[in-house]
Formats: sequence, structure tokens, C-alpha cells
Amino acid sequence: MAKALNVKSVDAAKPNASKRIEIGDRLLPGLQLVVQPSGAKSWALRYRRHGKTAKLTLGPVLIERKDDAVTGLVPIGQAMTLAEARAAGREALQQLAEGKDPAAAAKRSSAHRSAPPDRDRDLVRVQGATFISRYCKPRNRSWPEVERQFKTVINPSWGERRVQDITKRDVTDLLDEIIDRGAPVLANRVFATIRKFFGWLVERDVLKVSPCAGLKSPSSEKSRDRVLDDDETRLFLNATQGLGYPFGPMFRLLLFTAQRKSEVGNMSRGELATAGDKPLWTIPADRAKNDNEHEVPLSKPAISIIQALPQIGDSQLLFTTTGKTSASGFSRALERVNAKMLENRREEATKRGEDPEKVTPIPHWTLHDLRRTAASGMAKLGVSLPVIEKLLNHTSGSFGGIVGVYQKHSFADEKRAALNAWAAHLEGIESAANEGLAIRA
Repeated sequence: MAKALNVKSVDAAKPNASKRIEIGDRLLPGLQLVVQPSGAKSWALRYRRHGKTAKLTLGPVLIERKDDAVTGLVPIGQAMTLAEARAAGREALQQLAEGKDPAAAAKRSSAHRSAPPDRDRDLVRVQGATFISRYCKPRNRSWPEVERQFKTVINPSWGERRVQDITKRDVTDLLDEIIDRGAPVLANRVFATIRKFFGWLVERDVLKVSPCAGLKSPSSEKSRDRVLDDDETRLFLNATQGLGYPFGPMFRLLLFTAQRKSEVGNMSRGELATAGDKPLWTIPADRAKNDNEHEVPLSKPAISIIQALPQIGDSQLLFTTTGKTSASGFSRALERVNAKMLENRREEATKRGEDPEKVTPIPHWTLHDLRRTAASGMAKLGVSLPVIEKLLNHTSGSFGGIVGVYQKHSFADEKRAALNAWAAHLEGIESAANEGLAIRA
């Protein structure tokens, strides 16, 4: 008759060099201490199911000398003390009494455990990538900017941390750091991104509470009214002329067409109709900010810029360095333009016999200010406000409300005349610079 196993008897069990031995436990019929010829010990449970003998291997033997207490049900397959093996055996016999096959249940449990947990799944950089692909890309054409913020601002600070570990203090510290380096508007944009990001994680039950809860935008913003004057425009044209592909011609095209950075930056050859005397760029609705297809007449200087662009492989993109995605790195390119503008202004001061260190620095401006500069410049040239709004593809202002419903005139000829006049004005500014007729700073 089997004896009740105890810690000492389990530890003392010796192997048989010629065969495996099994030692039963009187306290739990069916529980077996299995000793291999090699000396390896394990627990097994023998039982009958549907009239047939079956065996369930519970796991290796774990000798516990201090006590024989059960700290919890140990998953089958893991090392077990005698007490834990009895508990696992009783659980298996209970499943058998309920008509379940304990061996099949153990196999399913083992398969589930065999897939190791993804330890990186809750890192900010991983959840951020999921946020961009699942939320931003399907809903917002400006998702590349969100991706850029994660790459350049958020991930360098938080990328290897779990989203559950980000606190409100972390958020305010990150935003303060951005403001302290002189970028309060960027701080607002980053805050908007991470607030939406953490709110999305709350919706998906990854977080219980957003660390942005109760926080407000870190900086107040005023509507921008920055416009480059003619001398700054001259310096800009000079600087971009020497910048090279892709940003030199891209930035010039922004000024000549008065269109948005994302629209020009993602321009493709299939959107262009350059044959004939009325060349046209048609921005499809899915790339236009207001979801309305937008036709942009192209002036001769704009056509010259486009025709001089290199062909990168078989890509249809006009501005690309990879042939697969549109160019990126606008901020660094704009810094180079600004540096060149100031350098040229100082050189001109030196030629006039003035102290270059006393030259007025170029006030801060952004690429979007080129669009405002073009609109203001055309207004000075006598172009009517409705034509300018059509060129900018605005649906408010003159074309808001009931007017937008019934006013369907395309203003195609008026837009072409306006952009041609604007291009002539820019060429005049640039030619004056080439002739040395710089406007004094």
C-alpha cells in the first residue's frame, strides 16, 4: 500500500539505473513521484477517463525544506513542491469530476503561457506608433506632423518608458523644456498631440486616467500677421536660389503659388497639366485642407521651377529624396535659409561701408508666412479679395454661408491673372537684387 509522501521521502528517493520508478502518494490517490534513471524527479497524476488510463505530467519536483505550505495554485509545467503538486492534482481531479479532460486543459494553458508577453507593448514609442497608424492616419491628413513630434520630441524623452508611468509632472516638465528653448507654439502643438494620445489610451483601457487631465495649453497664441517685406522677400529669393533640391525649389514654389506647405511638399506629376498656354496644377480633394479639389494656375516662373526638378527614379513625387516618400526636414532647411538671408544682409552692409554687426536681424517667420506674404502682396497689386480667397482655397470669408452655396464661378481667369502679376512682381524684386539695387535694412 502506498505511503503518504513527505518532503524527506521525496528528497531521499533514489533512481534506478535501469528503469523509471513511480512512487504513489496515499494522501492523493493517483499522484505519483516519478524518478528517472538520470535522477530527475517530477510529479505526475494517473487517472481513468472513459475507461482508459491516462497520465498528466504536472511538473518537476521542487524541494522545499522550510515548510510544505501551498502559496497558490502553480500552473502545470512549472516546478512544484509536494504540497503544490497535491493541490494541482486535486484541481485536475476536480476537472475530471466535472467531465473535463485535465490533460487537454493543461495543454491549452501551456500553449497560452508559451507565448511570452510583449514586454514592449506599453512603451510610449510602441503605443505612439499604434496611435498614429490606427487613429491619426485614418482621420487626419496632418498625421506626418504627429509622427514628427513623436520622433523628435516625445520619444527622445519618453520613448522607452511605459505609458502607465508618465505623470502629470512629466507632461509639464516636457512642455516647459520646449518653451524654455524658445518654441512656445510648438509646446502647444505637442500638448495637443499628447493630450489626444493619452485620451485615446484611456478609451482603449490602456490607461485609467490621462496624465493630461486638468492641464491647459502651456502658451497663449495670437493670430499671426507676419508678412515678409520686399527686402526680406528679395533676401529669401536669393537664399533659396542657392539652397538646392529639394528645399530651394520647394520653398520658392510656396511663394510663387501661395499654397500650403503640405500641398506643395506632396505635389505629384500626375496633378500637373503643363501643356498649352494655360498650365494648371490640380490639388485633389483628398489632399486639400477643406476637402475641395483646388485648381492652381501656374505662372511661367512656377513652370520653370517645376521643369528644372530632377526625376528621382520612377517616383511621381516632385520633392523626394527616397523616391517613395515626400521630403522631410523642413525646419533645418528653413534655418539654413534664415542664416543665408542674414549673411547676405551683412555682406551688403559691409559693401556699403556699414558695420555688419549692427544689421537688423531677420524677425522670426515660418513657411506659412510665405502664403500670407503672397496674399498680402497680391492685394497690394490690386487683386480683389474674392480672387485671393479662391487662390487660397478658402471657403469662409467672401464665400461663407449662403454665398458659398450659390456662388459657383471658378475665377479661373482671375486667379491666373493674379498669380502672373504676383510672379512678375517677384521677378522684379529678384532682378533688382541681381543688379545690386538692394533695399537698405
